[in-house]
Amino acid sequence: MSDSRADEILRQHSGMESDRAVFEGHWREIEERVSYKGRYFQNQTDTQGTKSTDRIFDVTAPLACDRFAAAMESMITPRTQRWHKLTVATPELADDQDVKAWCDEATDVLFAARYAPSANFASQVHESYWSIGAYGTGGIFVDDSLGRSLVYRAIHLSELFFADDMSGRIDKVHRRQRPTLRQIAQRFGVEAMPPKLRAMLEKSPEARTEVIHCVKPNEEFDSRRSDYRGRKFASYYVLQETRSILETSGYRSMPYCIGRYSTTPREVYGRGPGMLVLPEIKMLNEMRKSILRAAQKAVDPPLLLPEDGLLRAFDLRAGSLNYGGVDANGNPLVTALQGIGRVDIGEEMLAQCRTVINDAFLVTLFQILVETPQMTATEAMLRAQEKGQLLAPTMGRAQSEMIGPCIERELDILAAAGQLPPMPEQLLEAGGLIEIAYESPLNRLQKSEDGVGILRTLEALGPLAQLDPTIVDVFDSEQGARIMAEVNGVPSKVMRSPKRVQAIRDGRAEQQQLGEVLQAAPIAATTAKTLAEAQAVARNNPAPLPLG
Repeated sequence: MSDSRADEILRQHSGMESDRAVFEGHWREIEERVSYKGRYFQNQTDTQGTKSTDRIFDVTAPLACDRFAAAMESMITPRTQRWHKLTVATPELADDQDVKAWCDEATDVLFAARYAPSANFASQVHESYWSIGAYGTGGIFVDDSLGRSLVYRAIHLSELFFADDMSGRIDKVHRRQRPTLRQIAQRFGVEAMPPKLRAMLEKSPEARTEVIHCVKPNEEFDSRRSDYRGRKFASYYVLQETRSILETSGYRSMPYCIGRYSTTPREVYGRGPGMLVLPEIKMLNEMRKSILRAAQKAVDPPLLLPEDGLLRAFDLRAGSLNYGGVDANGNPLVTALQGIGRVDIGEEMLAQCRTVINDAFLVTLFQILVETPQMTATEAMLRAQEKGQLLAPTMGRAQSEMIGPCIERELDILAAAGQLPPMPEQLLEAGGLIEIAYESPLNRLQKSEDGVGILRTLEALGPLAQLDPTIVDVFDSEQGARIMAEVNGVPSKVMRSPKRVQAIRDGRAEQQQLGEVLQAAPIAATTAKTLAEAQAVARNNPAPLPLG
């Protein structure tokens, strides 16, 4: 017997499928020409190892999409460095040592849990970046597991359906998946399965059935409750075949983190580089096929034979003998058809298409510094500034839409598991509001404008400083050095704190004073000796008394 809640969820899911039907047509074409990872939009998810490159004749687009994902990861979430830190929202607590120590310790705990081997963050977020490049939308599921803490899973767009709220924030997600009956029994227990599926489980445990995972704002939310009604988001696992609910639960925060490349005001799904240059990708593949045919004809051209057909079939193998191929005068009766294709023109057109595709996937943008290594510091800083300005609208959106909610979800899980350090009392009294301060290479590129301003100003003031050295007094050299170090990505471990720098300066001043004292000691000793001798002479030779 079906459940009314399951019926409502499936009805809404059917509407969500219809709403994105046109998008799926685009994604299917992109998948055929860009993806080498399977045909998930072709309803072939149950067949593993399906050939998915039969329509790819040029690998420029697949390679560009891979490089796009690698660039996104290196610019937003590089696995070799700390790309964000936690800070406080209250300005009065920003310089509190206990609060700063707590933020640093919490950041360490967060990165340790995120990059634990069992969490699998790096590989899964890379898959999401790839999906953003190809289709314009990517998603990752952040869950907690007993004994494992954080667990990440990239969700293919073919399984992902979502809607946004009035502010444009995604607050409702449906995931369509096809687990095996054995997996359902492992996840929810045999008792949660309807009788029909229990019978099938005994006979065909690897048979698959469709399950819809629905996560949406909890209409029954009550913060005083300890069950699923006390969670902000309700979670339902619905069996589509039997129209029944396997599990009803909830989440304190949205577990699905969705990233989009760009959107239009009336669309909820993103459009990415793959969709932008899809015409170029299709044309490139067709041109590649034509050039391959032309090159094959140039290497193995068609033969022109006399019309009377006196010649027998030719044997084109090396060293073969073909009688009747020449006339009595030795003139060949068979000639090759020449000049039937201009491969060179085709190659020029291919190069133009490849450039457009690489531009769309930002490949050329990341080759700027590599192709021109002989640059001054100012030129390199200017290039970095330009790169940051071009990347900010696209990569910055993925950072705010997907990575920001992902960090919020991670903090929620770690706090509930008791893995975060205890908050200081002053932070608790202020409400415990935490902010995320991004320190990724993308954010450093955006800050490179400050570095460019410093370098340009110093270069411009160089001639003036020769005329008036005091002009440099208007600059705080220490702050300038710290800004340049931040822009260039100098690790914070090698930077001394302001207190440490002041202590070094005080020690240097004491050493300088001591040196001056030691340097003046011989002169003082000589002066004292001369004065003592003069006093002794004065005592031995008293001045004569005045007359009168």
